[in-house]
Amino acid sequence: MTKQDFVNKFYPAAKAAGAEFNINPVVVLAQAAIESGWGESKLSSYNNFFGITAYGRINNYWHGGKIQLAENGLTFRRYDTMENSFMDYCRLIRGSYRTSADLSFHPAAFAKSIAYSKYISEVNGDNRASYQILMEKLSASIATLVPKQH
Repeated sequence: MTKQDFVNKFYPAAKAAGAEFNINPVVVLAQAAIESGWGESKLSSYNNFFGITAYGRINNYWHGGKIQLAENGLTFRRYDTMENSFMDYCRLIRGSYRTSADLSFHPAAFAKSIAYSKYISEVNGDNRASYQILMEKLSASIATLVPKQH
């Protein structure tokens, strides 16, 4: 899948979820691209495009489905639809990472905020600066690929 194909396929879900939770769909797509390897990860075949683990309460978007990709590994959320994955991500960011959500229309500020938040697991803690830079670059790249507003 090309980057343009990824944007074409997932922008409607990012836009709808972003509108529901007041989060910039460009940063939503950038996060999905990172976390799902541009929609090619094993986890994305279970409609989980953000690497969200199966902790927390069942909600309107996650109905309790779980998948464990490696023995003795983390358990991740399995979503009924791709749209539910995007909605649950935006729900999580708006509810638990409000500062990041509020910065989402300033992608560089969002990138720094999310990279240094608890959203990034401590296992990846040494990569926070790299994650920030990648988020910034992808947000800028994706912004050029999204459909223009009329």
